[in-house]
Amino acid sequence: MKRPEVLRKKEDFDKLRSKGKSVGGRYAVMVYLENGLDHNRKAFLASKKVGNSVQRHRAMRLMRESYRLIEKERMVPEGIDFLFIARPAINDSKCADVKKNIEAAMRKAGII
Repeated sequence: MKRPEVLRKKEDFDKLRSKGKSVGGRYAVMVYLENGLDHNRKAFLASKKVGNSVQRHRAMRLMRESYRLIEKERMVPEGIDFLFIARPAINDSKCADVKKNIEAAMRKAGII
């Protein structure tokens, strides 16, 4: 991911958490909010409830790859901040399952 496409500032996270809309799925929760920029920004989180550091990093890799594939296949509109939060059920899943789950959340939210 390019640097401007990653959410980094605490203010951005706070705004996303307070004003954003969320859609939950089996493997991840997606929080989204329009940002008024010409590109999307995204962040991937996994808390200690997901597991040890190996499991948390795997969860973030699965979500990141799933989003990348969805963005490549479909036209995700520009100007949206995304926050993907892993759920503990993601540990026993495959990339295709996580991709279907994130894609369903985006469809439910009306993004794609």
